[in-house]
Amino acid sequence: MISPRKEVLEMSEVVHGAINRTELAELGIDPTAVLDFSACVNPFGPSPRVLEAIANSSIQSYPDRDATEFRKVVANHLDIPADCLIAGNGSSELLYLISLTFLSSTDHVLIVGPTYSEYSRVAQLMGATVSYCHASPESNFQFPTRAVEDSLRTLRPKVLFVCHPNNPTGQLATTEAIDQWANEFPETLFIIDEAYIEFSPGAVSFAKSMRDNMVVLRSMTKAYGLAGIRLGYAVSKREIVDLLARVRPPWSVSTIAQNAGIAALQDSTCLQQNLASLAVEKQLLLERLISYGVVILPSETHFFLIRVLNALETRRRLLNSGILVRDCTSFGLPEFLRISPQTPPHNTSFCDLWKC
Repeated sequence: MISPRKEVLEMSEVVHGAINRTELAELGIDPTAVLDFSACVNPFGPSPRVLEAIANSSIQSYPDRDATEFRKVVANHLDIPADCLIAGNGSSELLYLISLTFLSSTDHVLIVGPTYSEYSRVAQLMGATVSYCHASPESNFQFPTRAVEDSLRTLRPKVLFVCHPNNPTGQLATTEAIDQWANEFPETLFIIDEAYIEFSPGAVSFAKSMRDNMVVLRSMTKAYGLAGIRLGYAVSKREIVDLLARVRPPWSVSTIAQNAGIAALQDSTCLQQNLASLAVEKQLLLERLISYGVVILPSETHFFLIRVLNALETRRRLLNSGILVRDCTSFGLPEFLRISPQTPPHNTSFCDLWKC
């Protein structure tokens, strides 16, 4: 066998939320019978305009490799120049483009955790050294401002990854501190992942910052309900966007995805209605779980953490009963589950099962 790079051999198993059909097949569980509380996606689905746009998409030709019309709509939505945007096959693809563009084996990467595992994976793939600043359960996982600042001064990392709001804790970053650090550490590239920001009404976005050393990632898969077609974008200075475009695979964003993204952004009413309904469902779910004595940590998003004795065992028990939750052991949190509220009947089924 031809030997792969050592970085590939050293990479850990991929663990994410959402239904894993291979796992369910091994357990003899019908995927259609499982209620998924593990994926932090808008449970009310996309706008009807999205479905219409998908149905009317022409697929016999290659897609626009630059996603020109989609970027124009995003630019208008954010009130920024279109050439400061690059589209990707989900924001995860953009993480890989950033790593390919800026990281090497001599670089140091700092990650504010516990958080999304793809940050460390893309860094490790390039051979970079990874360090963490972890928020603690004792502080309800509040952003560890002092620890991050100390690490920036000590390590002088090439890249800093911040999830805002954070997955899986639902906590927001300290925006004032990040603004200050971006000025103080111009040699560090600040990657601000705002994949869930639509779910946090009080969050301050960095999308209009346009700093020389900042890239803001946005996802269309979460709040807009487009997880199945994969679409995201990055906002940054024109020079950084041009660099990312050099390493992007051609035609990585399909015609269907581009058209769906345009339709979703043009139906802001549907998004706001869905977010309002989701906020209500979250509150009802919280109240019922708290009445059962469940320990729930505060969250600025729709998803939240609950404390259990053993996350792995609890996930297994629930899955055998047709409920999928996110075991947070892979985040380094073996006593926590992440729950993402669903539609009213599904939330009722979840609570009834939990009470049993």
